[in-house]
Amino acid sequence: MMTDPTEAVVQFEREPLRLPWPADGNPGAFLQFETGAQWRDFVTGLGVDPRIPAIVRARFDRAQRLYLFGWIDFNLIKAGELAALIALELSLMDRYGGAISRRKRSFKTLLLHMVEVDGLTDAQIPMSVRCGGKAIGQLTGETKPTLADRRNLLAHGDPFDGLPTGGLLELVRDLIN
Repeated sequence: MMTDPTEAVVQFEREPLRLPWPADGNPGAFLQFETGAQWRDFVTGLGVDPRIPAIVRARFDRAQRLYLFGWIDFNLIKAGELAALIALELSLMDRYGGAISRRKRSFKTLLLHMVEVDGLTDAQIPMSVRCGGKAIGQLTGETKPTLADRRNLLAHGDPFDGLPTGGLLELVRDLIN
């Protein structure tokens, strides 16, 4: 029987969290987090620029929170991926929505517009530069699944199916910024 109320503090122990995530010079790396504090610091370090519109920041913040809860339930990272892609779509609608007719406007066309009209390249995406990877194909359709495909699968399929997509939150952050 507990007599000291401070003994009621629950100690949550778990195995380290290990997931695919691009590292410096290695787009196919795995990162490991030993403690919840390490995971929290990593995820909160992926925030969007404070100059981004508040509505987009709020949506991205939701994605970060779901990733954070992934420490407790790994499946919540997948829900965080959907929230991140929704934040990206909102950001693209804000930026390019007026340039594309309503009938042709979709997440896919907004991503293509960013590459084809604005001339976005991998050299302008900090994560691609940092790890030496390529992300543009996920926007243009050269790489499957595309970000639009991923969003559709998460939204209309089983959002908890499969492992997390390595570095998705960081890529979305870089594209929003």
